[in-house]
Amino acid sequence: MILPISLTVAGAAALINIWLMIRVTQVRTSEKISIGDGGNEKVIRRTRAHSNYIESAPFVLILVAAIELASATSPIWLWIISGIYLLGRVAHGVGMDGGKFGKGRMIGTIITLLTLLALGIYAITIPYLQG
Repeated sequence: MILPISLTVAGAAALINIWLMIRVTQVRTSEKISIGDGGNEKVIRRTRAHSNYIESAPFVLILVAAIELASATSPIWLWIISGIYLLGRVAHGVGMDGGKFGKGRMIGTIITLLTLLALGIYAITIPYLQG
């Protein structure tokens, strides 16, 4: 069985992960810090953006795949919420740098929380509402 939503979202999530890793590497190189964060705020911000992503992405990917497997079709709303989640994670990554895009952090955080809440509740209800 091919899961087009899950495969697409997992692939895009992998690319965002690579992008966040590259951003950490860039700031470590520019700040001459090879291991850890050296107490450097720029490095701390970038590594936390990457870590925060890793803390939520697996849950979202598992929920998307489980919901898609449980659905007879590929619901359009699952495409939409997945896309919004991925955009929110990019906004969070950029927002963690502060500056004029600082609100991206808050936007990304809210989107992530709402995505996890919606997918989690929906996944819990599937066995009890389908009959």
